[in-house]
Amino acid sequence: MPVLGFLLPLALASVPPVSNGAEAKDGITLASDSEARWIAFDLTPSNQIRFEAVLNGRPVRAVLDTGLTNTLATQDFATRARLAAGRRQPALAIGGGVEVAWAPGGTLVIGGLTRRGGRIAIPDAPGQERFGADLLIGSDVLSCCALDIDYAVRRFRILPTGRLPFTGTTAPLALQRDAGVPVTEIRLAGTRLRPMIVDTGDGASVTLSRAAWAGADYRGAAISTTLGWGIGGPLVSEVAVVNGFTLGGAALPETELRIEGEGGYSAAAGVAGRIGTGLLLRYRVLLDPRAGRMVLQPGAMAAAPVLRSTSGLLLGAEGTHLRVLHVMRGSPAAESGWHEGETICAADGVPVAGRPIEWSAGAPGRTVALTLCDGSERRLTLRQFY
Repeated sequence: MPVLGFLLPLALASVPPVSNGAEAKDGITLASDSEARWIAFDLTPSNQIRFEAVLNGRPVRAVLDTGLTNTLATQDFATRARLAAGRRQPALAIGGGVEVAWAPGGTLVIGGLTRRGGRIAIPDAPGQERFGADLLIGSDVLSCCALDIDYAVRRFRILPTGRLPFTGTTAPLALQRDAGVPVTEIRLAGTRLRPMIVDTGDGASVTLSRAAWAGADYRGAAISTTLGWGIGGPLVSEVAVVNGFTLGGAALPETELRIEGEGGYSAAAGVAGRIGTGLLLRYRVLLDPRAGRMVLQPGAMAAAPVLRSTSGLLLGAEGTHLRVLHVMRGSPAAESGWHEGETICAADGVPVAGRPIEWSAGAPGRTVALTLCDGSERRLTLRQFY
């Protein structure tokens, strides 16, 4: 399935750190027992951390999005919650430029953290139904403190900066100047790539700008294409599965890499790329930019092989059928003439409605009989192509 990537950097002042029981000038308070307040979450279909927060006394569905400079509300939620939108301004986002309106932040509670005041961005952008939440909580809130994310148990907590609740591979982490989002560095085949945004709102593993990929001069990758969405809408990027990444001096297992086109988001934002949840969820993760570190403790999935398409069909479920959203370059689907927009009603004679699409990434050599919704049938033999 395609992966969503959300990012909305704006040049704003960074948030001062807070300690237990202290209130910063911007109204962020961390309760003395915040360390004990674990927050349960689930992962959206696009690998984003979704949990329950409280805004102005009402529960809201929220996504933890360290790649956002500012906390964001969907237009639908802003209307329902009667957020008072004010002036508008342009913003840079994955998928293209957007406009945002600003509303007062009110009182936001996430576990032991409370923010009073601040502001919330409301984007005029396509595809907001894909967010899977009402609020995307950005680094304007999160960068005050340390985040301990335990993906295996599906819980996180907010800690005072400087805490070290577990040990593991340590990589440098800082707040990007102006944007205020956490950044680190990564190496590919010995080439140092920085800054890399650590973006819990991006469901992909690693994304590089075209220039960063060219600078790494990596050899031997089989490259295809894939589809994602950002706040600015859909975008096609190249994709490969590579070995040779190191983070904090530790070698990473094979990793899916996305390569942006010329003039993509990373280049416009002045970064080499992003590290997203597709990589992070293999670990227990501590993000503490104020203390200058990110800590990764391997989980049970740390060495799991990359799940890759063997059909080349990226599909979206629409009621009783599947719609082809993208046909990956060089794939079995591309070579057998599939096109974006075609619809599938059955696979191997079984209706696709409500069923997992396991065959799309099935074992190479398997042949799947696919019935299109116009009644025609095609056979697709799966193979590894990237």
